[in-house]
This record gives sequence, C-alpha cells and structure tokens, in this order.
Amino acid sequence: MERNIETFLGCDKEYDAARIVLFGAPFDSTTSYRPGTRFASRTMRAESYGLETYSPYQDLDLEDAAVFDGGDLELCFGDTEKALEEITAYTEKILAGGKLPLMIGGEHLVTLGAVWAVAQKYPDLHIIHFDAHADLRDDYLGARLSHATVLRRVWDIVGDGRIYQFGIRSGERAEFAWGRQHVHTHKFDFAGLEETVAALKGKPVYFTLDLDVLDPSCFPGTGTPEAGGVSFLQLLEAVLQVGMLDIVGCDINELSPPLDASGASTATALKVLRELLLKLEERYIR
Repeated sequence: MERNIETFLGCDKEYDAARIVLFGAPFDSTTSYRPGTRFASRTMRAESYGLETYSPYQDLDLEDAAVFDGGDLELCFGDTEKALEEITAYTEKILAGGKLPLMIGGEHLVTLGAVWAVAQKYPDLHIIHFDAHADLRDDYLGARLSHATVLRRVWDIVGDGRIYQFGIRSGERAEFAWGRQHVHTHKFDFAGLEETVAALKGKPVYFTLDLDVLDPSCFPGTGTPEAGGVSFLQLLEAVLQVGMLDIVGCDINELSPPLDASGASTATALKVLRELLLKLEERYIR
C-alpha cells in the first residue's frame, strides 16, 4: 500500500510501520433522509489541519502514533453489494497485515462490509454500537441492505447477545421489541457502559460510532438528526472507556459536512477521531 498524498493530521506513517490503518468509505446511496456523508472523509482530512496533534484530554500526541492513512476507497454508488464487497476486501488486506482497520464513513451501512471481514478473523467478535437509531429493521422499504438495517445485518453475522447498543432514542416499535430478545440496547445515554466494558475485557470487540448519537444542538451535520442526544464530553468519556478494550476494528460514520456550513460538526468529528486514535495507541506511546 502507498500512503495517501493528503493525510489526516499526524497520520503519515509508512504502511509497514503502522499499527492502525485509517481509510475512508465515501458511500451514502441508501441514505433515507438527507445525503452527504460521502463527503465526510475527504472533508475531515482537509479540515484536520485546523486541529492540534496533541490531546490535552489524554496528554498524548498523534505525532507519536503509528497510523497510516490509506485514503478513500473508490466505491460504486450504483451497486450497494459491490461497494460492501470492496470494503470487505480492503479490510481483509489490513487484517492480513496484522493491523487495525479504522474506517471513516459514509453512511452507517459501510460498517457491514468491515464487520464481515473482522468476524472472519475473530469468530468470537462482539459489537459496541453508539447511535441515535436502533438500525435493527429487517428491511427498509423492501431493501435488506440499508443504513436503517445495518445492525440487523451485523446480527446475522455475530448472533444473539453480542451486540451492545448505547444512546438509542429512535426506531420502530418492532425494532425495540425484536432487540429485547436478541441484543443489549441501552436507551438515551451511556448508562451501563462501564459494566459492559468490564464484561467484554479480553474479548475481541468491533466499535461502531454513528455520530448522530450526539445531540443535534452540538452536531447538526448529519442526515437524520434526533433530539435528546449526548454531549461531546459525554461521548468523549464513553469513547475512552471503549478504547480500553481489545478493539480489533472500528469506524466513525454519518457526518454530513454539507448539512453544517459552520464546520462545527466536522470539527467535533475530528476531535472524536483524534481521541479514539490516541486511545487505541496509548499502550504504545505512553
């Protein structure tokens, strides 16, 4: 692999020396309300240079981290299955190199492609999912592949009792009823996260973060905003808790830069990404 010419701030290590591979999955073809997440990864790269590499929250610096930025995948917008296959193939290549994949979406459906690859390597995979939406529908308007069905499709892979959802405050009645039988859903905030982290210690975990878990008052730049979300500081604390686990793959998704001309949503997403990267690298750079 060759390093992307324009890299995320501080993520400019050579592939062979990297422990984490950052890449973009600019796909939003199943978005049910307002599109634009396909522009997230390129916008985050461009805007990252307004951010410092140093985190005063963790007293760590991205300059000391070993992160390779592989750029954006060239995905087929007209063929959802093909796009997911390309995400899976790229994730498999990262895993085969002994590195951790960190994907920037894109809509939330891109998670499915990455989870498929990670689950093949880690059959005992567990999922931690931050989101405003349950995403547990079996289909959306007849489509089984949608950002509204992504966690149901992930369940098809990992099975009962391995998905832990937090911040959920939107979904159909049937989704919540189905979820009570098959997944662990924590509504509205991060209550129960500490116990979940303790229970998952030593197990492989995929972490998927839909940024609309944030309240739209601080994160309006997303396709399906939902009132009643968490604050940035609440999210930061939760991300740092999850980062203590054996994370074997992760993604951040659903930033839609065109929906927030102020740039505040992008700036928030950048800070979340920086803190997640540093937490994942903490054991190596302390």
